[in-house]
Amino acid sequence: MNTENLLNNCLKFSSTFYNQIQHWHGDLNSVAFDTDTIKSKLRHLEKHCYIVRKENQIGITNEGNISYTSNGKTDQLELLLSVPPISLQQLGDNNFLTFYGVKYPYITGAMAQGIASEEMVTALGKASILSSFGAGGLSPSRVETAINKIQQALQQKPYAFNLLHSPSEPAIERCSIDLYLKYQVRIIEASAFLDLTENIVYYRAAGLSLNYDNQIDINNKVIAKVSRREVATKFLQPAPRKILKQLVQQGLINELQATLAETVPMADDITVEADSGGHTDNRPLVCLLPSILELRDEIQNKYRYATPVRIGVAGGISTPQSALAAFMMGAAYVVTGSINQSCIEAGTSQYTKELLAQAEMADVMMAPAADMFEMGVKLQVLKRGTLFPLRAQKLYELYKNYNSLEEIPAAEREKLEKQILKKTVPEVWQETVNYLSQRNPEKLTKAASNPKLKMALIFRWYLGLSSRWSNSGEKGREIDYQIWCGPAMGSFNDWVKDSYLSEPQNRHVVEIADHIMTGAAYLHRIQTLKIQGLQIPNQYSQYHPSPL
Repeated sequence: MNTENLLNNCLKFSSTFYNQIQHWHGDLNSVAFDTDTIKSKLRHLEKHCYIVRKENQIGITNEGNISYTSNGKTDQLELLLSVPPISLQQLGDNNFLTFYGVKYPYITGAMAQGIASEEMVTALGKASILSSFGAGGLSPSRVETAINKIQQALQQKPYAFNLLHSPSEPAIERCSIDLYLKYQVRIIEASAFLDLTENIVYYRAAGLSLNYDNQIDINNKVIAKVSRREVATKFLQPAPRKILKQLVQQGLINELQATLAETVPMADDITVEADSGGHTDNRPLVCLLPSILELRDEIQNKYRYATPVRIGVAGGISTPQSALAAFMMGAAYVVTGSINQSCIEAGTSQYTKELLAQAEMADVMMAPAADMFEMGVKLQVLKRGTLFPLRAQKLYELYKNYNSLEEIPAAEREKLEKQILKKTVPEVWQETVNYLSQRNPEKLTKAASNPKLKMALIFRWYLGLSSRWSNSGEKGREIDYQIWCGPAMGSFNDWVKDSYLSEPQNRHVVEIADHIMTGAAYLHRIQTLKIQGLQIPNQYSQYHPSPL
């Protein structure tokens, strides 16, 4: 044992705390007084942690027991305080674990166009961690392939599929629902919804039934990702009666299902999305989460659901500290997003993963979104190593300032073709026609008589392809990669700096999940000790990942 470390472990006990005198009994050799061994014992989360004092030196042990009197059989030291074992399952809401059949309250959220890939969902599912496949922006046949692949790999293990709201393409949204019902996909993550649609109500109601005990079985589970109170309200309440009647009239659900749907909330879980990558309102988590928790309680008092809707958080969750902060604020579970894109299992190119691994918190900015371009909706993307956000903003300015491509000055149009599109406008329009004739022919018909819509569709060609270029690693288009990313990516990179996870080739989604959750539990133990009066230097208050 290093004598210098023994005398300088820097642990102190606050004189402002009054503790009834207790004693610890056990083997003195199990008590650590040196810094390195103390750290090791603190990280034995599955064991009790006793803080003892021998003369004027404070030590830590995981062994022994507490007693108010000496039994004369073992060594005795003054016991300052103790904390019980802590498991990862104790963080968040235990109902979440049983409802989804997972090992701890942690989800990896859907990242569109298959960035949250089959490989990612399968790896996490096999580890009993819930992950949502990024179905947004993919063709129905591609989504169907993913369903078959994931179901075959996971069998009864947990998985979810994303339902991305598509206000400009409701047929695509319905097609996704039809696939999920056909293949009995039992958990969906509904995101980017501005209002409830017939499609999401259909999915929810179609999975309702009564069991032998005359209780409601919710077979189609919904996790709704929201960042606004008005949208949260819609998912916290039962399905609208008007939509349910329409579904009954169409023969999509029966009268019993419509009746049951009026007694359960539209979502089982609400993910409060703060400042995240992709679509985001950039809301601060410390303001947004308490507001939605209050809203949940208000609506629960009104409807008295048998099981209250759980509230989780996304946006900014990338370290043990941020995860623990969310749990301490009342989150039932946490959701990670941006950080998973740099992992081996992500459906992104190696070039993109390396850019993400270098990102700092300030290396993000808002840019026009492809799916809601005309509405002026923006999403958060990486600006480091790409000109996409600036070029996308230029396209939106052109759209705002002119009513047609013909109105754009010749010099501006030349820059548009040479610097951004890198094709002539007629060439881009022909590719757009080929794409929409299969996917959305009605929009082509409208564009024929609406030159501003035609201009928007041409601009959306660039916005839509730029994210695909990033995923596929399109050569020559690196400067145009659209990479959805929030400031959490930079925070994660700061945390793993100088560890084995600093390199993207070492980043596996399951290991990152385990480190974040284990670190959160460890920091919970440290904070518990601090609250009880132990003065712990910062060297003990950090959890840095080492290979599992």
